[in-house]
Amino acid sequence: MERMVILKEKLEQLRQQVLEQLNDMTDEKELNELRVRVMGKKGWLTEILRGMGGLPAEERPKAGQLVNRVRQELENKFDEVESNISELLKNARLKDESLDITLPGKKHELGGLHPLNGVLEELIDIFGSMGFDVVEGPEVETDYYNFEALNVPKDHPARDDQDTFYIAENLLLRTQTSSAQIRTMETQKPPIRMICPGRVYRADEVDATHSPVFHQMEGLVIDKGITMCDLKGVLEQFAKEIYGPETKVRFRPSFFPFTEPSVEVDVSCGVCGGKGCRVCKGAGWIEILGAGMVHPNVLSGCGIDPEIYSGFAFGVGLDRLTTTRHKISDIRLLFENDRCFLEQFNR
Repeated sequence: MERMVILKEKLEQLRQQVLEQLNDMTDEKELNELRVRVMGKKGWLTEILRGMGGLPAEERPKAGQLVNRVRQELENKFDEVESNISELLKNARLKDESLDITLPGKKHELGGLHPLNGVLEELIDIFGSMGFDVVEGPEVETDYYNFEALNVPKDHPARDDQDTFYIAENLLLRTQTSSAQIRTMETQKPPIRMICPGRVYRADEVDATHSPVFHQMEGLVIDKGITMCDLKGVLEQFAKEIYGPETKVRFRPSFFPFTEPSVEVDVSCGVCGGKGCRVCKGAGWIEILGAGMVHPNVLSGCGIDPEIYSGFAFGVGLDRLTTTRHKISDIRLLFENDRCFLEQFNR
């Protein structure tokens, strides 16, 4: 009986002590530590339970009920305090993270295509509608694909106009995307209808119209019975799609080692309508690309019989096309990443 009284006193003392601490508890970490000290495997309540072994058998059920009643009361109090602390923390966080919904929202600016990429996508759509496939070629090319296979041997004076950057004796940064045409003709049998856009490199001085890094798009058609009429029709359609249906196209005789005959292609100036102005330097025409019928030597070198097949090729400078299309006065603006300049094309 005496041990039962002692057990009751210990339980009441523990109950009062824990309840007093819980009434002043505001810290979640301290609450968890107290819960372990009281309810844990080595806690105060567990020690009291172990003392029940010394009670007479007839008193143990009453002692168990008493301990369970205190345990349940303390567990309920711990849960209540934990809920109160969580609510306080949530309210504090909501106060710190509150938003003033009367303030104007932040505008999310949308990006857009670089003008070069915008024109390139237009070209791909235009030539894609005419049945052209898009192919790619390496920017680091061999001398053979960049020059010799295009009917430009090592001693040919045309190489002077394409002074470039050599990595090794026969390895260089390509001066034109025409090398992709050779690779296509070597691996694909006619009919062939392809375009190849990409970066090219030449040792040019930087000014308003020149850059050592610029962009080209080459086109190639190989099939039976291809003539200059086909070349003219494709390029006139291309020019009117880019510059407008009122655009006039002019073909002038020229020379390229890999085409014969060769032509330069001009379009009527979109600023003055062909009357002559500062943009077209008074000529009324602006040169946009070079073209011609594929030279028989080029066809033979790729294993295509020039007696059976013929074709035409053309190459357009994307940078010049972009500047003339958007009336940009300096090619360097395309490479400076000036945000004020670029935003004009995203409206």
